[in-house]
Amino acid sequence: MSPKKYTKKTAKKIHKSRRKNYFFRRKIVLVLLCIALIGTGLYLKNSVSYYYALYFNKFKHKKLHNTEAETLRIQKILSDNLDKTYGFDVSHYQNKEDISWDSLSIGNKTIPLEFVVMRATMGNRSADKHFDEFWEQAKKHELIRGAYHFYRADEDPVIQANNFLENVHLEDGDLPPILDIEKIPRRKSNRKLIEDLKVWCKIVEERYGEKPIIYTYYHYYKDFLKGEFDDYPLWLANYNDVPTPSPHDNWDFWQFTENGIVHGINTKVDLDIYNGNSWSLKRLTLD
Repeated sequence: MSPKKYTKKTAKKIHKSRRKNYFFRRKIVLVLLCIALIGTGLYLKNSVSYYYALYFNKFKHKKLHNTEAETLRIQKILSDNLDKTYGFDVSHYQNKEDISWDSLSIGNKTIPLEFVVMRATMGNRSADKHFDEFWEQAKKHELIRGAYHFYRADEDPVIQANNFLENVHLEDGDLPPILDIEKIPRRKSNRKLIEDLKVWCKIVEERYGEKPIIYTYYHYYKDFLKGEFDDYPLWLANYNDVPTPSPHDNWDFWQFTENGIVHGINTKVDLDIYNGNSWSLKRLTLD
């Protein structure tokens, strides 16, 4: 077959079209490269800021200090989880005047604290004396809030659930209710404890339409709760030198130290990692 012949005018038109397509493709590639560079910069921003502050602009609290081992352990956890979201939890053990809510950060002031969990109630009747004040302050300063009930293993689950519901009024944007269980019953079997915990969860879930978050220590979860609450969000406390709170279980929150030193707080607090970014955390909240 003989090659197709074009007139000068047609050939010029084809050349112009090809040239136009070539430059269009180049623009597309450049736009994609710019997006990739911007994305990489944003992703590395926290890392660069953190490591710069760690070596050249280290923050030292005026009052609070940790052992060298604890300091290094916390630094390692932070450096391994710079892509995750951080928060803290408080109760009446912290004085109201110890917290400056408008300037809370860790990692040499490079990592903002984006959520706070606070104890609301305990057992059948008790309520935390600072809860209402902390709850309002957290909302005022646009922190994602969470409220937990400290479960007393030998008391009544229905009364305990009602105690929580009477004292806590969750709103859109708050974390689901949280159940803190860390004690072994003295007057009940472990099987009865599990049944009672499920009663508490059912009552609270019916009010808010969301499964409560289960908080406990890693070994308590492994020994008593594993297999019973697998479809509930899990918040594990583990203060050991480990890369994650559990080597085998999926987790949503990790309370990784009770010796957290925070810029803006004049007492040590428990620090937490949410296993995801802030957008993912917001999707977990009530709506």
